[in-house]
Amino acid sequence: MLIVRKSPFTGKTHEWDMPTVTEERLSEWANGGLVQDVFPELTSEEREFIMTGITPEEWDEVFGEGC
Repeated sequence: MLIVRKSPFTGKTHEWDMPTVTEERLSEWANGGLVQDVFPELTSEEREFIMTGITPEEWDEVFGEGC
């Protein structure tokens, strides 16, 4: 599934293809499911993107690499 989010850091819209993500699982998360429980197979970077729209590159630019 193609996830489209707007970054709060840059205001840019980014897309990330996540094949294991479905509308049903996104709905489960949006209705209060913990992102790590709904999407355990995703990396922390992928889960962060779903929640906030922040890409790993933006995260590193703002907080430094490895944070």
